[in-house]
Amino acid sequence: MKVALITGITGQDGSYLAELLLEKGYMVHGVKRRASSFNTQRIDHIYQDQHEKHINFKLHYGDLTDSTNIIRIIQEVQPDEIYNLGAMSHVKVSFDSPEYVANVDGIGTLRILEAIRILGLMNKTRVYQASTSELYGGLAENKNAAGFYDENSPFYPRSPYGVAKIYAYWITKNYREAYNMFACNGILFNHESPRRGETFVTRKITMATAAIAKGKQECLYLGNLNAQRDWGHAKDYVEAMWRILQQEVAEDYVIATGVTTYIRDFVRMAFAEVGVELLFEGENENETAKVAACNNPLYQLEIGQVVVRVDPEYYRPTEVDLLIGDPTKSKTQLGWKPQYDLKALVKEMVEGDLKLY
Repeated sequence: MKVALITGITGQDGSYLAELLLEKGYMVHGVKRRASSFNTQRIDHIYQDQHEKHINFKLHYGDLTDSTNIIRIIQEVQPDEIYNLGAMSHVKVSFDSPEYVANVDGIGTLRILEAIRILGLMNKTRVYQASTSELYGGLAENKNAAGFYDENSPFYPRSPYGVAKIYAYWITKNYREAYNMFACNGILFNHESPRRGETFVTRKITMATAAIAKGKQECLYLGNLNAQRDWGHAKDYVEAMWRILQQEVAEDYVIATGVTTYIRDFVRMAFAEVGVELLFEGENENETAKVAACNNPLYQLEIGQVVVRVDPEYYRPTEVDLLIGDPTKSKTQLGWKPQYDLKALVKEMVEGDLKLY
């Protein structure tokens, strides 16, 4: 039986990855931070059932800022695979906590790699490092000839989060080359799901859509509606993570859909799921979206009601306007292909939030 260790297991990706690995017959260990309140909602269905179903699942208290703790857990678990998904991953918040982000997202990766080296597990343990499309910074001149970002595109991070992740990316490559360690970066573009954190823009949109449709909220406030992102489903992306560690040679891969969408259009798609057509008017911070039509008898909003406004408070100090990835390598070498398109993703997220209300 293969043994996997997942940092950040209580997050969106960690929960889906745990499910996938358990289905594949792994013994799964997860690392969660100690807190005064439980933060296991996304894995409760696994954690609470483990005694009844004898699930091969165990949680450990740990923190990526604590070297001795990381060494102890890895020594105890002796994992065949480590998936380092633990991070402070909110780009906007990273501007407010840059030192913490550097410590967790950057040096945290080093602590894991160094623990493997110290424990002499270089020939046993394979490492997946969760990298990010924020490495590219959205600069047009850094895209390839086809207009996409791929594994060879130059990096230009535009946030403390991106800068911390670029350290993690390069230290992973360095340990791979210096110590012949099987360590890989998955450069994942934006991936969402009903389990996405409530402060991330896609989940903020779908939650507000549900709340407004049910009369529990009047308006949704967003930042840059002109930003474009390459959105996929987290379920598809954790499958790619696993495939990366099953290869014969350790390499880095871009995981993306190859399709980019404006945030404005994501909002349109979300409201369309409750039968509401929107009309956007104005520009920049004066842009609004009004109800143009209601086609669902369950959710009748007043025609002309303003349901979306722009709040400059949500602008980033340095904005990344466009991200779109080239998944050619992941499709050809990993045999990976996403099962969800954006419409199916938005539908699942809105339906999930309607149930919450």
